[in-house]
Amino acid sequence: MTRFNLSEWALGHRSFIWYLMLLVVAAGLLSYRHLGREEDPSFTIKSMVIQANWPGATVEEMTNQVTDRIERKLQELETLDFTKSYTTPGQTTVFVNLKDETPGRDIRAIWVQVRNKINDIRQDLPTNVQGPFFNDQFGDVFGNIYALTADGLSLRQLRDYAEQARSQILKIPGAGRVELLGVQDEVIYLDFSTQHIAGLGIDQQAAINSLQQQNAVVPSGVVQAGPERVSLRVSGQFTSVESLRAVNIRVNDRFFRLSDVATISRGYVDPPSNLFRYNGQPAIGIAIGMKPNNNLVEFGKALRARMLQVVGDLPIGVGVHLVSNQPAVVEEAIGGFTQALFEAVAIVMLVSFLSLGLRAGLVVAVAIPLVLAGTFIFMEYAGIGLQRISLGALIIALGLLVDDAMISVEMMVARREAGDTLERAATFAYSSTAFPMLTGTLVTVAGFVPIGLNGSSAGEYTYSLFAVIAAALLISWVVAVLLTPLLGVTMLPRTAPAGGERQSRLKAWFLPALLRTMRWRWLTIAVTLGLFAVSLFAFRYVQDQFFPASDRPELLVDMTLPQNSSIAETKKQMDRLEKTLAGDPDIVRWSSYVGRGAVRFYLPLDEQLGNPFFGQIVIVARDFDARERLGARLKQRLRQDFVGIDGFVHPLELGPPVGRPVQYRLSGPDIQQVRGLALQFAEVMASNPHLGNIVYDWNEPGMVLRIDVDQNRARQLGVSSQDISTVLNNVVGGSSITQVYDSIYIVDIVPRADRAERVAIETFQGLQLAGRNGQPVPLSAIATVQYTIEQPIVYRRDRQPTITLYASIGDDLQPATIVGELKPAVAAFEAKLPPDYSIAIGGTVEESGKGERPIAAVVPLMLLLMATVLMLQLQSFQKLFLVVSVAPLGLIGVVAALLLSDKPLGFVAILGVLALIGIIIRNSVILVAQIDSFRAEGLAPWDAVVEATTHRMRPILLTAAAASLGMIPIAREVFWGPMAFAMIGGIVVATMLTLFFLPALYVTWYRIREPNRP
Repeated sequence: MTRFNLSEWALGHRSFIWYLMLLVVAAGLLSYRHLGREEDPSFTIKSMVIQANWPGATVEEMTNQVTDRIERKLQELETLDFTKSYTTPGQTTVFVNLKDETPGRDIRAIWVQVRNKINDIRQDLPTNVQGPFFNDQFGDVFGNIYALTADGLSLRQLRDYAEQARSQILKIPGAGRVELLGVQDEVIYLDFSTQHIAGLGIDQQAAINSLQQQNAVVPSGVVQAGPERVSLRVSGQFTSVESLRAVNIRVNDRFFRLSDVATISRGYVDPPSNLFRYNGQPAIGIAIGMKPNNNLVEFGKALRARMLQVVGDLPIGVGVHLVSNQPAVVEEAIGGFTQALFEAVAIVMLVSFLSLGLRAGLVVAVAIPLVLAGTFIFMEYAGIGLQRISLGALIIALGLLVDDAMISVEMMVARREAGDTLERAATFAYSSTAFPMLTGTLVTVAGFVPIGLNGSSAGEYTYSLFAVIAAALLISWVVAVLLTPLLGVTMLPRTAPAGGERQSRLKAWFLPALLRTMRWRWLTIAVTLGLFAVSLFAFRYVQDQFFPASDRPELLVDMTLPQNSSIAETKKQMDRLEKTLAGDPDIVRWSSYVGRGAVRFYLPLDEQLGNPFFGQIVIVARDFDARERLGARLKQRLRQDFVGIDGFVHPLELGPPVGRPVQYRLSGPDIQQVRGLALQFAEVMASNPHLGNIVYDWNEPGMVLRIDVDQNRARQLGVSSQDISTVLNNVVGGSSITQVYDSIYIVDIVPRADRAERVAIETFQGLQLAGRNGQPVPLSAIATVQYTIEQPIVYRRDRQPTITLYASIGDDLQPATIVGELKPAVAAFEAKLPPDYSIAIGGTVEESGKGERPIAAVVPLMLLLMATVLMLQLQSFQKLFLVVSVAPLGLIGVVAALLLSDKPLGFVAILGVLALIGIIIRNSVILVAQIDSFRAEGLAPWDAVVEATTHRMRPILLTAAAASLGMIPIAREVFWGPMAFAMIGGIVVATMLTLFFLPALYVTWYRIREPNRP
C-alpha cells in the first residue's frame, strides 16, 4: 500500500495551496498590526503590602502585638514563601511574598485569601489599631509621568490644576490608575503657647471638645410636611480660617476668643510625608497607568493628544514637563528590535542565495515570511505582544526555521542532479526525510520546554521565548512539507541545476577530511573527549549572571540617611546633590522623590516604600555612554562630599527586581545580638577587595525622650497619663481634632505649640498641664524626663529580627563570583554562630537560584521527551546513544565562545545552552536516519556512512551558517549578547562534531571496517 505523501497532495491541489499561502500572509500582516507593543514582557509581582497603625505604641509593643500576630496568621498560607516586615513606633508594614513558582493566574485569588485571614484576627489586635490596610496593586506600572511646576502660584492652586488634568486623563480609553505625586495636604494650624494657656488655666482638651462639638456633622432630621419632605439644617460648621478666628470657646465658665489664645494659620502638613521635584523645583507629579491588554503605543498617542488639550487650558506660570514616557521608549525599543529582526532575515536570505543559488535560495527566502506570518497569527491569539523576549525569540528561530526548508530544497536539487523530474524530486523529500525532520523539530522544541514550564518570575519573564520558537519551528515543518514543494516546482529550473560543480568542489575538500577522521577513529574520539574535558575545566572561569543591567539611559541615585533622620534633613542633603546636577551636559532631565522611592514607572523597578530618611533621584542621561560617565562622577561625588550617607548609584535592572547585587541576611531571636553579629560579619564581607561600601538595612539606635510618670502624684493633682500624652502630642505636631470641608478637599484642624516651643527639648522640662479645677500643674512635678536609646525601626523576616548587609561591586566581577570567593569565610563565621542564628545569601545570587531551580526540575522531563521522540524515530537504544552522545559536547563551543567574548553565563544564556541540546540532536538524528536509509538501499555500511555524511554535509553547514550568522544582530545587545555568543559557539562546534565525530563514533560503535578496494 502506497503511503500518503503530503507534498504530492499539495502539488495535486496547487490552487488551494496558493490560496492558503496568500491567506496566511494577509492574516499574518493583520496580526502583526494588532500585536501589542511593550518594552519587556509583563510578569507578576508576587508581593502584597499590609500596613497597620497604632498611634502611641513603641516599636516593641507594635512588633509583639501587631506585626507578630499578622505574620503568624500569614504563615498558614500554603503559597507563602516568606514574610518581611519593618516596624516603626506606631506603624508596621508587612510584605507578603509568595513562592516564586506560584502561577500568576492564581495571584488575585490568593490576595483575597490573605484579606480574609487577616480580617479573621482583627478582634485579636489592640483596640486602637487602625487597619490593617492592604495594597495588592504593588506591581502596577505607571509608564507615563508628568510634572507640574508653578511660577507664582500656590501649591493648592497647582493641585487644583493637577486634579483637573487627572479628570481629563481618566476619560482616555484604556487609562488605568492615575495618581498624584508629592501632593501636600492643606492644614489649618492652631499654634499656641503652652505657658500662656497654662497661665490662663485653660484645659486644652476641654477647648478641643468645644471645637469638635460645634463642627460636628450630625443629622438634624426631616419634616414630613404634607406632600413634601423638608430637611433640617443646623449652621455653625467651620468653613474657613476666618470662621475659626471668630469662635468663642467656653472653658470653666469663662469665654475666650480662639484667636486670643492661638495663632490660626492655613498651610501644609508639616513635616510633609514625601515630596516630588522636577529638576530641583517643587512639583506635583501625575503618574498614569494603562489598563491591561491595551496597546501601549496607541495609548501613548491618545495621551499626548489629551495632554496638549490640558496644557492649552492651563494659565501662564504652570509648566508641564514630561518625566517618563514609556510609549516612546517602547516605540524606540520595538524599532531597534524590529531592525535587528530585518537584519537577521537579510543575513539568512543572503546565506540561502550564496549557498543554494538564486532560484533555490529564493524558495528558502519565500518560506521565511510564510513562517513569520503564521507565527504572528499564533502570537496574536496566544496574547503575546512584540517585546524584547518575543522579538529575540523570532531572531533565534530564524536560523532554525529555515532548516526544514533548506533540507527540502537541497533534497530537490540533489534528486534533480540524480535525474528525477522536478515533480518527483519535490515529493521525494517528504517520503525520505519528512519524519526525521519532524523528529528533529520536536526534539528542538523539547529543548525549550524548561523555559515554558518554569513557573518562577524569571520563567514568566522569558516564557514567550519558548512559545514563539516552538510555534515557529512547528510551522516551519508544515511549510517545508506542504508549501515548499510547490514553491520549488514553480521557481526551480526544469533543467538540472548548475550547482553540481560547486558541490563537487565542496565535496572534494570535505571527503578526504571525513575519511581521515573515520580511519583514525580512536584519535578523533580521544581528541574530542580531551577538548570536552578542557571545556569542563575552563567552565569554572565563566562567570555566572542573573540578568544584566538595562541599556536604558536612566540612572537611579538612592540616598539613605541614618534612620533617625528627619525628612527635612533628607531634603537638605538631596538639595545639595541636586545643585551639582544643574548644567551637567550629560543630563537631559531629572526628577526626585524625598521620603519615598520612585513610583514604579518600569516593571522591574525595585520600588522603595516611604521612609523619611530615604530619597531617590531618577536621572535621564543623553545616551548609554553619558550614563556611564555620569555614574562614575556621581559615585565619586557621593564618596567625597556625603560622608555618613549611603549613596547607591545604579542603572535600571532587567528581569525580576533584585536591588543591590551582593546581599547577606543575618537572623536570630535577639535584636541586640543580631546587631552585634552583623557588625562582625561586615568585617568578613569587607575582606573581599571587590566589594564597595557595606551598609545595613537597619542597625542604628535612635534617641528617645522618656517621660516616667509618678501615677500617685498625678492622680492627686487630677492628671492622667492620657492627658499627658495628648498634651505632648499637641505640642510637637498634633493630630487632627476636626475638619473643614473645602470643595473636594478635606482640611484638618491641628493644634500644636508655637515653633519655638515644639522644636526645643527644653519645652518639656517646663511644660504646664491643666490639673483639677484648671489649676496649672508643672510636668516636672509629676514626672521625670530622661533620654534613652531604642531601635527606631526593626526589620523581620519570617518573624525573626533580620539585618540585611548590602554591598555594591567596584569592578566587573559578577555577584556569584564574589559570593563564591567569600564562601569559605562565610562558612567559618556561620559555624561559630549561636543556635537559632543563621546567615542566608540574598540579592542576585538568591534570585538566580530561584529562577534556575525550576529549570533543573524540568530538565528530566525535557530529556524524557527527547528520548521518547528519538525512540519513535530510531527504534534502537544503540542509535539513541549515538545521537545523544554529541549533545553534551556542544559545551566545548559554548565555553570557548563565552571566554573569548568575556561574556557571563546569564539566566537567558542558560536557556540557550539547554536549547542547544535539541538543535544538536536534530542534525544528528537526521544524519543517522540518512545512514539507515542508504544501508536499506543496499550500500555497504562504510559507504553508507560516507555517502550519508557527504549527502547531509551541505544542508548541515547551511543551517549552521544561517542559525549562527542570524544571531549576529542580537549579539551586540546587552540582554541577548551572552546567549547569542553561547549558541553561536555551540552550533559551530556541534556542526563539526556532527560531520566528523559522529561518523567516527558510528563506525567505531558498530565495528565497521573500510572495505578493501583495488
